[in-house]
Amino acid sequence: MKRIYLAIVAALAIPLVGAAQQAASDGAQGAAQPEANPVSNYVRQVVDRESKLIVAAVDEMPADKYAYHPTPEQMTFGHLVMHMANTNNFLCSKISGMALPAGEKLSDTDPKDKLEAALKASFEFCTTALAKADDSNLGESISLSATRTMSRAGAMITLTDDFYDHYSTAAMYLRMNGLTPPSAQK
Repeated sequence: MKRIYLAIVAALAIPLVGAAQQAASDGAQGAAQPEANPVSNYVRQVVDRESKLIVAAVDEMPADKYAYHPTPEQMTFGHLVMHMANTNNFLCSKISGMALPAGEKLSDTDPKDKLEAALKASFEFCTTALAKADDSNLGESISLSATRTMSRAGAMITLTDDFYDHYSTAAMYLRMNGLTPPSAQK
């Protein structure tokens, strides 16, 4: 698993290093200075963009379909929404060092309005928690559990990767119920 994260970090870092070198070269010729905090800024952009798509997908699924799951082994749509809210809160708390937001414990059988409100609140928490994030401590190790640590950059990558994973699952569930995911709508 560490190798995968290192490979992802390296893959993300190579273009940044190249961009930084080009910007430094351009700077010598009077061009604009390189962007400060390109990684943190990009994560904030992804949170803003993907939160809209994910919330729209969750909103589109009818309340009576929150118990839907394609196979017995797969999670229900309600469980997916609960999982997204909990994961957002957990990772944004760890990345920022802010305390987890207080709130009542969610259940995958909670009604749509409660799960959807919790998901929206989790994205609002991420927006607030990541507002002051910068790239100065990306290599810092953060504890995810008693036995698992990860760099702050790794947690940011995990957060943004989760958005794509979770949205694709929601989109698949929508399609299986005859609905068009928000990203495929005109």
